[in-house]
Amino acid sequence: MLRLAGPLVLAELGWMSMGVVDTIMVGHLPNSAEAIGAVSLGGVLFYMIALFGAGVLLGLDTLVSQSFGAGDVEDCHHSLINSIYLVLIMTPVLMATVWIAIPLLPRFGVNPAVLDLTAPFLKAVLWSTFPLLLYFGLRRYLQGMNIVKPIMFVLITANLVNLAGNWILIYGHLGFQTMGVAGSGWATCISRIYMAVALCAYLLYYDWKHKTNLRKINFGFDVDRIRELIRLGFPAAAQMTIEIGIFTLATVVIGRLQPAALAAHQIALNVASVTYMVPLGISSAAAVRVGQAIGRRDADAAARAGWAALMIGMGFMSCAALAFVLFPQYIVRIYSFDPAVMKIGVTLLAVAAVFQIFDGMQIVASGALRGAGETKIPMLTYGVAYWVIGLPLGYYLCFDRGWGATGVWAGLCFGLVLIGSVLLLVWKRKVTQLQQQMAGSRVAAVS
Repeated sequence: MLRLAGPLVLAELGWMSMGVVDTIMVGHLPNSAEAIGAVSLGGVLFYMIALFGAGVLLGLDTLVSQSFGAGDVEDCHHSLINSIYLVLIMTPVLMATVWIAIPLLPRFGVNPAVLDLTAPFLKAVLWSTFPLLLYFGLRRYLQGMNIVKPIMFVLITANLVNLAGNWILIYGHLGFQTMGVAGSGWATCISRIYMAVALCAYLLYYDWKHKTNLRKINFGFDVDRIRELIRLGFPAAAQMTIEIGIFTLATVVIGRLQPAALAAHQIALNVASVTYMVPLGISSAAAVRVGQAIGRRDADAAARAGWAALMIGMGFMSCAALAFVLFPQYIVRIYSFDPAVMKIGVTLLAVAAVFQIFDGMQIVASGALRGAGETKIPMLTYGVAYWVIGLPLGYYLCFDRGWGATGVWAGLCFGLVLIGSVLLLVWKRKVTQLQQQMAGSRVAAVS
């Protein structure tokens, strides 16, 4: 588990560090709070819509890993090709949705100073939709076949591209025009184009070196395979959208408060998202190892993979919670020296410390369940816990009880505790079902 999860964790941290770098770089502009708020609002709005398409591609975790476990590499190729067709279909729809959403932002009462910077940032990031989705499809295919080091390399080097782009475009170095927050959006777009091109180049090299016959398979449009990808991926995409959407709406709600509250929210969200990347990488490894074990018809191996992943993920998040409690001032100071931002940010990190273990529990359990082909129950759990319970509670605490941004986070914290607890029980039940089904299959085969 650690051999597979290690590079994926580094890849997820590399992915997340792009957002951290963007936030830090714009945070040193003269209008620090407004710039951080704009990157926060624009980023979560784009992710809520564009990553729905990436979520649909999570169906590749199930199809590729199970086919690879069964020794059918040609079927892995078939899933990849049709996932690319699916990307081509989804891209214009998702881009149009983001474009339509931009002029609607003023209706949500977002602070005008933040709003003025959000639209240029969004319009730049919008053009990264296709390379982002293509990268996700290539990544799910490669990791489903235990090829993870190139993914790690691409994400780490993409951070260098993003950092250089931010330095050049935000502040106008090397003769370029000073673009401010919009420059950060264009740097992100360029880095995602690099990610897609680099991973595609490696895939072609791997096929040539190992003679996997990728270029010799049937490139025809397979409606049944695309339907299967959507069947598995749509609930996973809905789950991602629910989670991203809840934090998007939380950002909009907090955007109605003073800029310092929105900036503190973005800082705490950035930090919590960095720690979340570790169990997210472990979750991907869990999906692959559980899926491969099921492809081999080995229920006990699938169970061991899932429980090992949960143990590692929850262990790391326990350490993260301790760091949030012991060093909150030092963490917030990395982003901003504003006293108002500092005060709110420290409080939000205390709330984040409470839900760390449950956050790790829920995402790793989701990955293990996805490897087993179960994506509907996590989606429903997220929907109820976040939208029916967590957000209304957070809104009440924020405005009716006067807790401000801390109230919103407290409500979402309660929702995360519920999600983690429920999905742990669902995984335990799924293990029992798999063991009974495969034991029954062996008895029938012997008879």
